Amino acid sequence: MNDVRDVGGVRSGSTVAVGGVAALGAPAGGALRARIGIGFRTLLYKEMLRFWKVSFQTIAAPVLTGVLYLLVFGHVLDQHVEAFPGVRYSAFLVPGLVMMSMLQNAFANSSSSLIQSKIMGNLVFVLLPPLSHLEFFAAYALSSIVRGLTVGLGVFAVTACFALPPLRSPLWIVAFSLAGVGLLGVMGIIAGIVSDKFDQLATFQNFIIMPATFLSGVFYSVQGLSPFWRAVSRLNPFFYMVDGFRYGFFAQSDVDPWQSLAVVAASLAAAALIAIRMLASGYKLRG
Repeated sequence: MNDVRDVGGVRSGSTVAVGGVAALGAPAGGALRARIGIGFRTLLYKEMLRFWKVSFQTIAAPVLTGVLYLLVFGHVLDQHVEAFPGVRYSAFLVPGLVMMSMLQNAFANSSSSLIQSKIMGNLVFVLLPPLSHLEFFAAYALSSIVRGLTVGLGVFAVTACFALPPLRSPLWIVAFSLAGVGLLGVMGIIAGIVSDKFDQLATFQNFIIMPATFLSGVFYSVQGLSPFWRAVSRLNPFFYMVDGFRYGFFAQSDVDPWQSLAVVAASLAAAALIAIRMLASGYKLRG
């Protein structure tokens, strides 16, 4: 619920900017396409400015939370747990914390923006301009990706001061970072569309997103679980994001990274199709 104030000082300025696109009329051909492009860029800029205006809350706070997790769990378990052979527990923990922070903040960005716009009544100013549902989708998804990656870089920069993990395969790190924050950004769009009030959105956050991230192997290797819980973990798509992301650091994982990437990519494609379909039909957006 920390994102309640995200709109902050941006509300009036963003409304004017986006509303101005609607007043441009409806010229034909290339001029229309150019002006639609302006609308997309304006909406994307508005969404990015929305979280950046309160960066102390949306970026600095998650970074601090990640550092606290590392200090507490790393200090207590560093000498007692070895998740991967030859890897300190605190170093093992860093990629998990980075991915968890990215996922939670990517989801929070798009979901909180939509629910706030619904409740405050300014969603109409986003729907009025000549924006296609694909542009609407792309603006919200891209802004969520930017916020997720920004938080992830911040968490990594600070936690690496305490336990710097190796970077064995940077391409895997990039691939799972983009796929993970993209998936959660799209899930945030779906949650924001379906929810009509903050209580409903909190249900998504507290009973789906948070348990799925905490039980995805952020703090442990699933190889240490019993066969039953190991099988249950493999039903959680968040597990594949964390495991594949961690592979990029240590070249060790519980599942083959190609399998993990396939699961995450399939989940992203399915979520994107659902979100785009909702936007195209105007479900719970146009009344």
